[in-house]
Amino acid sequence: MNKGLVYLFLMLFSVAGAQQNAYYQQNARYTMDIEVDAADFTYQGKQTVKYTNNSPDALRVVYFHLYWNAFRPGSMMDQRVQSQGKKGDSRLQKDGVSRLAQIPEDQTGFQNIHWIRQNGTDLKFEIQETIMKVYLNTPLAPNSSTEFTMEWDARIPMQIRRSGRNNREGVAMTMTQWYPKIAEYDYDGWAAFDYVGREFHAPFADFDVTIKIDKDYVVGAGGVLQNPLEVKGYDDNSNVKFDAGNKAVWHWKAKNILDFAWAADPDYSVEHFTILDGPKVYYVYQKSDKTQFWEASKPYIKNFFQLMNATFGRYSYPTYTYIQGGDGGMEYGMCSMILGEATTLEGLVGLMVHEGGHSWFQQMLATNESMRPWMDEGFTSYAEDFVMYRLFPPQQPWPNPYVNAIKGYVNFTKTGLEEPASWLGDHHDSGSAYTYASYVKGELYLVELGYIMGEPTLSKVMKEYFAAWNLKHPSDRDFLHIAQQVSGMDLKWFHHYWLNTTKTIDYAVKSVQYGKDSTVITLENKGGIPMPIDFSILTKDKKIISYQIPLNMTHTWKSADIYGDFTTLAYWPWTQKEYTFTIPYSRQQLLALGIDFSQRLADVNPQDNIVEVK
Repeated sequence: MNKGLVYLFLMLFSVAGAQQNAYYQQNARYTMDIEVDAADFTYQGKQTVKYTNNSPDALRVVYFHLYWNAFRPGSMMDQRVQSQGKKGDSRLQKDGVSRLAQIPEDQTGFQNIHWIRQNGTDLKFEIQETIMKVYLNTPLAPNSSTEFTMEWDARIPMQIRRSGRNNREGVAMTMTQWYPKIAEYDYDGWAAFDYVGREFHAPFADFDVTIKIDKDYVVGAGGVLQNPLEVKGYDDNSNVKFDAGNKAVWHWKAKNILDFAWAADPDYSVEHFTILDGPKVYYVYQKSDKTQFWEASKPYIKNFFQLMNATFGRYSYPTYTYIQGGDGGMEYGMCSMILGEATTLEGLVGLMVHEGGHSWFQQMLATNESMRPWMDEGFTSYAEDFVMYRLFPPQQPWPNPYVNAIKGYVNFTKTGLEEPASWLGDHHDSGSAYTYASYVKGELYLVELGYIMGEPTLSKVMKEYFAAWNLKHPSDRDFLHIAQQVSGMDLKWFHHYWLNTTKTIDYAVKSVQYGKDSTVITLENKGGIPMPIDFSILTKDKKIISYQIPLNMTHTWKSADIYGDFTTLAYWPWTQKEYTFTIPYSRQQLLALGIDFSQRLADVNPQDNIVEVK
């Protein structure tokens, strides 16, 4: 047989096999030895990374993230802050000027790579600010592993964003995204995004980390401490040990997480409690009058984990740690860094719930948040509102837990600043556009699905999503596949409108004609996004009677909802602007009628949805 034909046959066979087994995920195993100079805010690092290429592609280069290189004047992050001005992240500015531009030279961040080797052989590499491109001597074949060893030194930067020294609450070291971290490689290629202040992504990895630090420091981390009796602050400390340099040695391990984060301070206290069918939770914080609500938060956090386990899927790791550090709140593997001082208990718990919720919608369901931040921030915000509504019920019950998110979105649509949620996280033109695209529209993506398919079906979707993709890297296509499979509905139209456009929902009751024994109602679609319509009437004897008007594009109609039974009417074609139907109730029987009594429909002009019958 012709050699060219043989090669072509093998290539086609390989492609067919790759298509049949399209999903894969890479894996890394880190072993680190870190020695910290606490007085100088520097450290020396050594690490071995065993990296497994489970892709069908031969890799000739690999990429590492060097996030701390962003914390210096003139960096890409600094340039981004300066170009956005007051439209950007307020935490990165002071009096309208980039805080990065004002970092003193001795407090700038860096990760200085001494060398990197593959299986003992030196490799060529180049630093592209926060990205290190490494050229492999030997391509890494599919379904094979290699070992990288490297040494570096780093300076802990002034605390500007998430990482850094001496944050505004006096925490000495917040060590997040602090080591050379191998980038994720998947069907979309290398996720080698420059760090300009927003999101992160990485392959699942195991960590074995040894940290040597001044004996007076207490360390909190996302992982399982291997020697709690030998360090300060944990258990009874009866056997605290120091190395020859009078430093404490902290040994941590973690399995199947995206990153390893830690913080250190001499004034940390350590507390812990165990959750039934949940993790052992640690609090690592500076105990004072300013952090008084941490103690009171414990029963709420117990309920939080139990609610999340029951609603979305069971937490996968043995521990979780809330650490006072950072500049607000940020999630990491098995831990969060949060500001410790709060003015109310509800405020502290809300921050803990949101950051802890990322354990589901960022860590365990590890979407690429640089590409799809709405799946990370939005789904987490949905879970946050779901949980907080139950932990802190409002004095006057709301129609649903998401009414404030809907109101915020509706108001924002009137500013003219909205941008599509499908944009890359770092590429929105303003901080507010990013917030509403990612946090709010991402949350309302699920709220609107609950409206379209019914809350019981959405609940099944969320549980099936977790069961199928826990400890994997799902995309929006994977979520949509499950949503359509569980509901039986075609939802591609909604997915497109809500994420790829800034079109809005706007329905109205156009006219009501009362007859002797019936009422004729005409509805109008004045917006750009078609939707099915829930329509209800309130009778004079205070009964609510509901109707469902399906949208033809779903092809399957909602069968049940938590807001009561309903009668299904003929479908509304999406091309048709008006819809007329008749109900068997006269004017004398009615108090009110209208669209969406549940207030889940993100209608930008809800004032014309309800008619009071007089």
